[in-house]
Amino acid sequence: MLDRLAVHELIHRWWFAFDEGQFDVWPELLTEDVHITSRSDTGTSPYEEFIASDNRGREQVIAWQRKHREAAGYPLRHNASNIHIERVDGDDISVVSYMYATNITDGQVTPIASGVVRCVVRSDGAAYRLAELHTVLDTHAVAFTERQT
Repeated sequence: MLDRLAVHELIHRWWFAFDEGQFDVWPELLTEDVHITSRSDTGTSPYEEFIASDNRGREQVIAWQRKHREAAGYPLRHNASNIHIERVDGDDISVVSYMYATNITDGQVTPIASGVVRCVVRSDGAAYRLAELHTVLDTHAVAFTERQT
């Protein structure tokens, strides 16, 4: 039976553990075959090299994520909102949400990124884990009718 609260909690826990650099927690949140990607919506942002990733497997994902996290400042706060389940296919639960990230600049909370996150949460019977996490960061605005889906 699907535990919607546990799915939501996993996503929130991932972002918290990421921001706080809880590297020892990450493996328990990810499947062995996890696939994580990130990029900007245009693929050409000035910081594309810093954010662009396409990694598969827990070890490769953790290595890239750790390097990425250590290169970013602290405090860093990723917030997931409008989390909702799009589809359930066996043990795979497709989830989508918005992501909004902030840090501190000159003593003030500063927005640094927003975007859409699509993920697959998988149940192994004992726990829910991230099997996929695909983040596309917003970097430009267009008329609604000109957007790419």
